[in-house]
Amino acid sequence: MKLAFVFAAVLTAVTVQAAQAQDVTAGEQSFKKCMACHSIGPGAKNKVGPELNGIDGRHTGSVANYNYSDANKNSGITWNEKEFLTYIADPRGVIKGTKMIFPGIKNEKEAKNLWAYLSQFDAEGNKKK
Repeated sequence: MKLAFVFAAVLTAVTVQAAQAQDVTAGEQSFKKCMACHSIGPGAKNKVGPELNGIDGRHTGSVANYNYSDANKNSGITWNEKEFLTYIADPRGVIKGTKMIFPGIKNEKEAKNLWAYLSQFDAEGNKKK
């Protein structure tokens, strides 16, 4: 009886964790909304917006050869999941004066999936191991 209870508890915990896990594949699909302005991965280049390689842990306004707004350069944000989720929901509300005109992604699950996709790339555009 105790073994069955422990097994059920572990199975429930694993199931809940899997349900909450971010979906990189779904995030890649969401990134299609961003592709007109941003690129990521090997060979990524700045476009209307900066390339997004190595975004996790990067300071705003720091990609070489990209002309950021002063608001972005001086925002003091270091990208991590929490900062990204706040920003991507309302870019112009978070960094007043940003050049980014994207209306945002309000759906938290979609935003988390997008972060999972973006944060898997290192500064050179390779997927982290």
